[in-house]
Amino acid sequence: MNRHVNAISARLSLRKPQKESLAILADVLDVVELGKHTPDSLQEQLVRIQSLFPSVTDFEREFPSLCFALATGVGKTRLMGAFISYLYIAKGMKNFFVLAPNLTIYNKLIQDFTPNTPKYVFKGISEFAANQPVIITGDNYEEGTGVRKQSLFGDTEIHINIFNISKINTEVRGGNSPRIKRLREYIGQSYFEYLSSLPDLVLLMDESHRYRASAGIRVLNELNPVLGLELTATPQVESGTRSTPFKNVIYSYPLHKAMGDGFVKEPAVATRENFNADHFSEEELERIKLEDGIIVHEETKVELEVYARQNHQPIVKPFVLIVAQDTNHAAQLLQTIQSDSFFEGRYKNKVITVHSNQRGEEKDETIQQLMAVEDPKSETEIVIHVNMLKEGWDVTNLYTIIPLRTANSRTLVEQSIGRGLRLPYGKPTGVKAVDRLTIIAHDKFQEIVDEANNPNSIIRSGVIIGRDVAKEQKKAITAPPIIEDIVTQTIEEKMVQEVIQNSGHKQLDETIPAVQSNIRQVIDLVQTKVKSFEYLSSSKQLDTPEVKMQLVREVQAAYIPHELDLYPEQRQEMVEKIVEIFVEKTIQHTIDIPRIIVQPVGGLSWGYHDFDLDVSGINLQPVEDHILIQHLRTNEREILQRNECEYEEERFEDYLVSVLMDYPDISYDDHADLLYKLAGQLVQHLQGYLNDDQKVRNVLLYHRVRLGELIHAQMKQHYYAQSTDYEVTIPKGFETLKNAYYTTATDEGVRSFREPVPDKSRIKSMVFGGFLKCLYKEQKFDSDSERRFAVICENDPNLEKWFKPSMNQNHIKIYYGHNSTYYPDFVVETKTNKYIVEVKKESEMDSKIVQDKAKAVLKWCEHATQHEIKHDGKPWIYLLIPHTDVQENMTIDGLKSRYALTI
Repeated sequence: MNRHVNAISARLSLRKPQKESLAILADVLDVVELGKHTPDSLQEQLVRIQSLFPSVTDFEREFPSLCFALATGVGKTRLMGAFISYLYIAKGMKNFFVLAPNLTIYNKLIQDFTPNTPKYVFKGISEFAANQPVIITGDNYEEGTGVRKQSLFGDTEIHINIFNISKINTEVRGGNSPRIKRLREYIGQSYFEYLSSLPDLVLLMDESHRYRASAGIRVLNELNPVLGLELTATPQVESGTRSTPFKNVIYSYPLHKAMGDGFVKEPAVATRENFNADHFSEEELERIKLEDGIIVHEETKVELEVYARQNHQPIVKPFVLIVAQDTNHAAQLLQTIQSDSFFEGRYKNKVITVHSNQRGEEKDETIQQLMAVEDPKSETEIVIHVNMLKEGWDVTNLYTIIPLRTANSRTLVEQSIGRGLRLPYGKPTGVKAVDRLTIIAHDKFQEIVDEANNPNSIIRSGVIIGRDVAKEQKKAITAPPIIEDIVTQTIEEKMVQEVIQNSGHKQLDETIPAVQSNIRQVIDLVQTKVKSFEYLSSSKQLDTPEVKMQLVREVQAAYIPHELDLYPEQRQEMVEKIVEIFVEKTIQHTIDIPRIIVQPVGGLSWGYHDFDLDVSGINLQPVEDHILIQHLRTNEREILQRNECEYEEERFEDYLVSVLMDYPDISYDDHADLLYKLAGQLVQHLQGYLNDDQKVRNVLLYHRVRLGELIHAQMKQHYYAQSTDYEVTIPKGFETLKNAYYTTATDEGVRSFREPVPDKSRIKSMVFGGFLKCLYKEQKFDSDSERRFAVICENDPNLEKWFKPSMNQNHIKIYYGHNSTYYPDFVVETKTNKYIVEVKKESEMDSKIVQDKAKAVLKWCEHATQHEIKHDGKPWIYLLIPHTDVQENMTIDGLKSRYALTI
């Protein structure tokens, strides 16, 4: 694959469909000519592209234009950033025109293309760090920024123009010329004419299905770019009931594929069990849907908080989207939700309304609230929207949709789920409520389920266009310790001729294999027998006469020659020499790692420190009837129902304490006071906003298990365990190295560890070799910074040997925290010290889990050093190194001076 594609994909952390799209663009640019085209040359470019991608039958414009159809939530804006990066880095293109279909997307694009914003599309592209692109918009182009050629530092500027097509459409009404086409005296022509004259202008069209039938789109042909790149989730033109697919789709990744690959939430539809909408008036039905939507919302809110606390993730605050029929209906809904009769008025200050009739300060304030709805500090939990169908509302915390406008089932499915598909953590969590988008549709439940099961629905179908890429084939690699090759080679070089001569045989070609076979048998026996001596304090003790003689006796007793039998004294001499060489090489090519076991003695003290419960995210509501939720893709069902107790508790707190007592790490006798304190704080919070004991009991009956999980998750943050004393034993002073086992792509050989990896996202699947000081012939790395650390090890003249411990070989493991195990990144030995080395992301250096590991490793190093000093060994040191400082000019001593940790 193109090296620029690999590099950009790694820097921007592109998902698979984004990377495939970028690779397709790279292939296209290898066959087409970028420039201004006549009708004939345009047709020639089409033929060239068709030879690679037959799905492109027409550009549908007067310039080469290609559509990349990616499902909502996969990441079209980031892909635009990747396209621009590639066109600049690989092809030297410096002028881009990004078109938005409406004001919302226009403002979002400006923000995402602006440096130091949360979703900056060029983050990681070093070429844009020093020479940042100049952003020209429909609001500032008249200032002349777009026609300046050089930055203050003399670099040629990259210009990214961002315009709103809806504004252009408005300006051309009545046959008028849009403002962009009007004369500007400072350049002697219109800005539009200036852009159309550029020899490298590339047009990027976001939500390009909006540009097929508008009056303003004719302007784009006159803009005459050298290339058009279209992005949309719906690559077709809708005209009444007729749908016309685009003819220039070069890559398609439909919604059902994104769902299956886990890039978006799973949509589900909810109603009540045994519910019949015909039994209710329109007003009653609307009220039921609103109330049940809030119940689902509050359930989801608790699930999100429990997940975040249990997995040390930021807490996501969900919100509800209510779709109104018109502005009057929206006003009525707002009045209902803000009334005291709607959940005692608890959502009065937590609801906003968005519609096209808003003007001036009211509109500005609402837009600000809407854009801030992802912020956990935002008060907004309910958004009433008259027309939610406009693209560009890019949020990850929309979890519940209540559609109250009339719509057929297909429209309801397609347009509803499109607004809430993005996952807050970027990937599925495995927790249903965290990965689910719920549509409250009591009156449309069966229709929506039927539509979702329709083979032609967006949840079941969608044409996948792209390459036929076979799944990457894997192969297994066995990586033996380097000592095996060294021992075998050394012994055979020294002994084959000697054994033949001592046996009285003449040197014949058929004699050598027989001798080699016997020698290898002895080597295997010595290797096996050495393992039984791992109780020794160090590998150096293998070199004592007593140990070597014992090894010789055990090997001789087990040795049965296959061929070319020798006299007994000759056999003993051969075994003795092999043992001598094996012991020598073992000591040279082993890093002695003591097996340290720390056991508590004298009793263990454990429990939970006192704290106050955080109940700020709890606003659960009573459940009157069981709510049925059905997943649209898998048809899996969930029932929100009460967790009934066999009897009614006298004290509300007992509902929660009885759940907490079931956790194996909670002792009721030791923690009863804390349990009742925390349960009491939660009950007091429920009573504070429910104002009705029956409602409080309902919430506790229904939610007691989930509330118990929430309390337990917070308790775990205050857990402690300590022994009155510890006993340290060292049953092994060293361990012989075992084979390591890896997998790699079939077409990927063993790479030189010094060779940079362009696509760093693939480094975990690669196997590296070419080492001189490593105790293994091959190694795998988890990151490029680990690969660079291996280069440091090989370059350092004071370093003697190193290797990466394998988790499945139990080379070294250190226990920390509560039954957790730490496996180091590297073990290193220099002329003066031994090191445990951890290479960590700079942003994670101060995290609690990293610091907990560090405390455990320092304690291990303390005991290991005491053991080493007793047996003429070297002290152990722990290096915790940020990945940004792993540079090939460093040495171990240099890193030690900066990053050695001490107790």
